Amino acid sequence: MLDGQILPNPTRNARLAWADAACLLLILAAAVLLRLTSFVPAVVDTDEGLYMVQAREWLAGGWPLVAAWDMHPIGAPAMFALAFLAFGISVEAVRLLGLICVIATGFALFGLVRAAGAPRSIGVAAGIAYAAHTLLLSGLCTNTELLIAPFVTTAMAIATHAAARALGPAPRAPGWGSLVVMGLLVGWALVVKQVAVPTGCLAFAVLLGPALWRRLLPWRRALAMAAAYAGLCAAPFLAFLLVYWAQGWLADYLDGSILAPFRYSMERMEPAEAARRIGAAAVQLTLLFVAALVALAMWRPSGAARGPAALLTAVALAWFGTASLAIAGPGFFFAHYFLLWLPPLSLLAAVGVWHLALLVARPGLTRPVLAGMVLVLALQGWVPEMRDRLDRGPGLMHRDPVREVAAAVAEAAGPGGDAFIANYHTSVYVIAGVRIATRFPFPPHLTGFFEDLSDTNTTAELDRVLAARPRVIVVDRAWMQTMRPAAAAQVMAAVAAGYELASTVAERRGPVEIYRVRDQTSPEG
Repeated sequence: MLDGQILPNPTRNARLAWADAACLLLILAAAVLLRLTSFVPAVVDTDEGLYMVQAREWLAGGWPLVAAWDMHPIGAPAMFALAFLAFGISVEAVRLLGLICVIATGFALFGLVRAAGAPRSIGVAAGIAYAAHTLLLSGLCTNTELLIAPFVTTAMAIATHAAARALGPAPRAPGWGSLVVMGLLVGWALVVKQVAVPTGCLAFAVLLGPALWRRLLPWRRALAMAAAYAGLCAAPFLAFLLVYWAQGWLADYLDGSILAPFRYSMERMEPAEAARRIGAAAVQLTLLFVAALVALAMWRPSGAARGPAALLTAVALAWFGTASLAIAGPGFFFAHYFLLWLPPLSLLAAVGVWHLALLVARPGLTRPVLAGMVLVLALQGWVPEMRDRLDRGPGLMHRDPVREVAAAVAEAAGPGGDAFIANYHTSVYVIAGVRIATRFPFPPHLTGFFEDLSDTNTTAELDRVLAARPRVIVVDRAWMQTMRPAAAAQVMAAVAAGYELASTVAERRGPVEIYRVRDQTSPEG
């Protein structure tokens, strides 16, 4: 044997690989079991329906922002379209996409923990805590915050690995390979939603910061890497821009992807209402915050106690800060925005319960105690969802009004018919299999109070839609307050002049009316 040579141990390496695989399987099983009820209701949050319509239209040849407009980039409908191609056009396909994203994010959190050199138990705890709390805050459906999470979290895992190496006993600077993968991951997240910008910047800082601090990286190379990272992050957006420009749709692309989100951010919510929504979200995540506070209390950023857990705490705390900036940026604080908190908060909570288990458990009982704490964290997300599902949730113990409305719309419209949903769920277009009567299928953008986000004259568009006499018009009587008074009057005047009531579906909050265009040959016509 050569003196001082360390020989590889295949048996030990295989055992470590099996241990990692077992942890990932545990996260996968937990995510599947926790999110089973996501396949039950037709609608949880209305935004999901718009991405469904955009994806369906795209597969039929109508591109997002052109055939179906939105105030977001086209990454979400692109991912929905892939899900439709793989699993069929249905609500269930979209929810399966959401489940896949949650599992991928859980895996990435585990990878981040292992990249920092921390115990597997912290990674498993973070993955399960994340999956459980996606049941809250409108995360049961497939919102953009779930779609970007695997990409951003994987980028943070790569950056954390580089930081751990730079801070280790044999320090090394990060290479170009890590930078390229991170840039493309963050770039895709940006074409889903621009709120990935703050965390994308943090990932770059974590990647290079420790190496610069320890003088492992020349400033000239660091500046070159910064320029390359910016280009890589912009690459997916610019690639789609070129495609739209080539087809003559550049104005539509820029309007929906950049100008409309900017206009949206200018219409900010009142501070008192914003504070109420922030407080409501924080209360739903109470146990995560308590466990995170334990992690912060045990944090020793310097000295002999510094180690993987300290690095994880620092990264997660900074990440929580950038996630908070992303939540505040749009200015409206809708519940699903707070899903951005979950990856860093789950990391902090996992570190916190790990510290608690070490403090309170007897020798040999640390793992069972930690498992019990993780179960308690998971129950915080699962119990409210099951309570709602059993108490008043549609589709499981009760009827699902959205599916009933969709069935009535399909019958009234007939094969190949079109519909105009004035103030109800956009997903009905897809569930019913009817054509959209307008390129603004999301009611708030046409009849609601966000009609000024587009550079199109939405008043003229509403005139055009009603003059074209779509076969079906859907009106939710309990949501009339979501329509502009002038738009509501215009819709109801058109209904009175040329439509008959085909069906009424009782929603929990009130009746939904499905109107069918009146036969022009009938006496009433």
